[in-house]
Amino acid sequence: MSAAPRACARAAALLALLSASAWASAWAPARAHDGVEHRSAAEARAHLAAPEKGGTAEKGDAAAQGPATPFPADIGGPFRLRDQFGRVRTEADPDGRMQLLFFGYAECQAICTAALPMMAEAARLAAEAGIPITPVLITVDPARDTPEALRRRLPALHEGMLGLTGSEAALKAARDAFGVERRLAFEHPDYGAVFSHGSFIYLLDGAGEVLSVLPPILSAEQGARIAARYAAAAAPASPPGADVPAAQPR
Repeated sequence: MSAAPRACARAAALLALLSASAWASAWAPARAHDGVEHRSAAEARAHLAAPEKGGTAEKGDAAAQGPATPFPADIGGPFRLRDQFGRVRTEADPDGRMQLLFFGYAECQAICTAALPMMAEAARLAAEAGIPITPVLITVDPARDTPEALRRRLPALHEGMLGLTGSEAALKAARDAFGVERRLAFEHPDYGAVFSHGSFIYLLDGAGEVLSVLPPILSAEQGARIAARYAAAAAPASPPGADVPAAQPR
């Protein structure tokens, strides 16, 4: 199958897979972090692991509370781009960190204004729990998202957010791998070119494999909870007897 039909097939599979969960999440209130101050990373992890309480969120937050299962669709793949500092970046994080990946652009006045702050805050909440996550933006507007522009704009969202750009061929290869389409929608008199593009946030492991796909209507805390589940599932099991207290001398 050629690249274009494969991208369409991946996009169709992704939309079919997410339609039910996105609909269910839509009526659950998207709440911000509840402001609890944690005394340690362990306490923050316990907070993320605890089921949310109250109203419809307790029923509708299954995505954030269910088991960490392998992602069942053929989404994702290799790419080779450069970040705002000129460093080569692939789908794999060089430090083995989980990643929150979004396709958009810094000048976007639509879905990006929800997705980028959400993933930035989710990364901060996860970091409080000792789970390092790198938020990553792959631009769909390389003409305006120059390295200089990305260095200027992204720190306002998250001090560690990376903005990736490259040649049109390299960017298209990344979009095709994740089933993302980009097209010029219209020219806005104030904001310039307006692009239609993907709206989902991809949770990747350190090797760049897709773990889950998050609709941007989720709250940052829900996103952090989902990431925490996958981090816990990937953590090595404690050796037998590790939780058994040592015998005390008599």
